[in-house]
Amino acid sequence: MIQKRTSAMRRMLLIPSFAILIGVLPARLCEGCFSIVVGKKASADGYVLVAHNEDDGAPQIVNHHKIIRQRHTPGGKVQLRNGGAIDEIGETWACLWSEMPGMLFSDSYINEWGVTVTSDNCPSREDKPEITDGGIGYMLRRLVALRARTAREGVLLAGRLVEQFGYIDSGRTYIICDPDEGWLFAVVKGKHWLAQRVADDQVAMVANTYTIRQVDLADATHFLGSQDIIEYAKSRGWYNPKKDGAFDFATTYASPIAARSLSNLGRQGDGLRYVSAGPIQDSEKLPFSVTPRHKISPTDLMQVLRHEKSPASAAASTISWSICSDATQTSFVAQLRKGMPLDIGIVYWVTLASPRTSFYVPFRFGIPDFPQGYRSDSKRPSAQEFSAHVAAPFKAEPSQAFWTFSNFYQKLDGAPAELIERVKTRAIEIETDAFSRQGAVETNAVQSYTKDKSAAAKTLLDYSDGIYVSCLKAMGNIISESADEKK
Repeated sequence: MIQKRTSAMRRMLLIPSFAILIGVLPARLCEGCFSIVVGKKASADGYVLVAHNEDDGAPQIVNHHKIIRQRHTPGGKVQLRNGGAIDEIGETWACLWSEMPGMLFSDSYINEWGVTVTSDNCPSREDKPEITDGGIGYMLRRLVALRARTAREGVLLAGRLVEQFGYIDSGRTYIICDPDEGWLFAVVKGKHWLAQRVADDQVAMVANTYTIRQVDLADATHFLGSQDIIEYAKSRGWYNPKKDGAFDFATTYASPIAARSLSNLGRQGDGLRYVSAGPIQDSEKLPFSVTPRHKISPTDLMQVLRHEKSPASAAASTISWSICSDATQTSFVAQLRKGMPLDIGIVYWVTLASPRTSFYVPFRFGIPDFPQGYRSDSKRPSAQEFSAHVAAPFKAEPSQAFWTFSNFYQKLDGAPAELIERVKTRAIEIETDAFSRQGAVETNAVQSYTKDKSAAAKTLLDYSDGIYVSCLKAMGNIISESADEKK
């Protein structure tokens, strides 16, 4: 099995694409991360929704932590990973933290104000970056999560850090949102960046290449960025107004290979077709955002994140690609609601392993911490450790969430389509039940919260634990049923 997968990986590495190509299973190609932002007026909740598939080649592990609010001694410094430093601040915010040890650009955060930070790799054409004091990379999203009370504040902080130190990777789009505003923060290697706000009645999607096109820095309500973003492009010969017409950031700054990648275009296009009120034509210039045909719910976004290329989707488009991939290590949908205490209104629906065969389990911000099974050593596993875990006989082990979900995913390698559909059906049943009980759980939690926050937090964690146990039982039953059917 391992030799078979290694050979498949070698073949995939020959494909000229900027999508992430290293997967564990040979059945389907890993395409890359995928993100969705739903404006508050486009959302069924009335507040911003964020969704994300985090794709990274194995071996990996995903841990989840609750970081508490912290006070800091005046005069301290925060050390960046490559030598730079910035002043510490008096207080940093509590956060939910999805950690992928050993990965510089794969963690996600939601802080106590609902500021959510995740990202998509978006290669740029920059080959002469300006870097100071080693630059910034890993710490950029963490500092935004720890310090920002709003998405706009987070965008401005990220912009200042990029302009001070220079960004060390080729390029990336950070999703920076709060309950009221959703922003796409596009950063280029070096000291240039541009951010655009997703309109309140719109839905935006990103698939590993820049999507911001128009630029109007005079409109600070919708655009923020480096003041010389256009002039710098002219100086590098990337943009000629007489020849090129109106400035297009994505066309000008993106790596041409990433911008034309059929994987990137296909995934963004297919995702937009799920929600768009109007037709989405195949194009190298897909829209930054679309008006949805109805108010978008978390379950709508889960459906998009589970999307796989099929004959039906291929028939609807000449470019169609799977959004859900072999290398999706974790997937989430974040409800960022302010109509109740944020400890209750912020809900993080998360899978471990690909949502193709996994279950979205809801955790509210007010939980004291994630269940113990969601945390392990903050160290990336070796290939041998990873293989030992995922190749072992399946056991629904509550104390090892990531390995249980990943092992389950591996056991379905090559399974018939009917079994995969059975898994999806069972997952949706559990998720639907969780949504149906959401209102009652929240009403009780709000009543308890005003009297005893600790008791409310325990109630919320017990609710999540119950759903987690239901998922473990479902996986065990499916494996047993599958084994019986083979006899």
